[in-house]
Amino acid sequence: MKKRTINRTFRVSKYVIYKETLVDYKEHFWSFLGAFFGIGLIAFIQSHQLLQTENVFLIGSFGASSVLIYGAIQSPLAQPRNLIGGHVLSAIVGVTVYKIVPDIIWLSAPLAVAFSIILMQYTKTLHPPGGATALIAVSSTGKIPELGYWYVLSPVLSGCIILLIVALFFNNLTPNRSYPTHSRFIKLLRKKHTHRMKK
Repeated sequence: MKKRTINRTFRVSKYVIYKETLVDYKEHFWSFLGAFFGIGLIAFIQSHQLLQTENVFLIGSFGASSVLIYGAIQSPLAQPRNLIGGHVLSAIVGVTVYKIVPDIIWLSAPLAVAFSIILMQYTKTLHPPGGATALIAVSSTGKIPELGYWYVLSPVLSGCIILLIVALFFNNLTPNRSYPTHSRFIKLLRKKHTHRMKK
């Protein structure tokens, strides 16, 4: 009896935590495509369009964001407000901390991450990869420190917009996927599509 209860609890937990990827294995395909095109597009722009300026367009925290916005699309932390707000606010915090304490990494790194978490919580834009965005601003060498507050606009904001546009496309291609959750726009779009199909 106890073993059956444990097994049932485990199955329910798996379903709740990963329901959008475990209900239908076809969803893995759409997660793959979304992440591939989202990151691929940013990497393409960096490798082909930014050679002359030597700018940085692809940062590590976008990989973590892709896990959320393409693989866990029902998560509150994966919604557009969280994606853009979390990254942008964290980038502002990271650059600001770097300007105040640029050469003391043991102080600037924890300050940037801790302040970014508090700001995301306060503004209801919590997005875990945002912590990495703040950390990149204070711990990177080369071009990123030179960007200053331009880091907030590019690569952070511009990259987030690309990831979001790709997510809005690939996360709404099947009836089982809806992104963002509870969106009036998406519901209206689906209603019109269903109405046309009936005709």
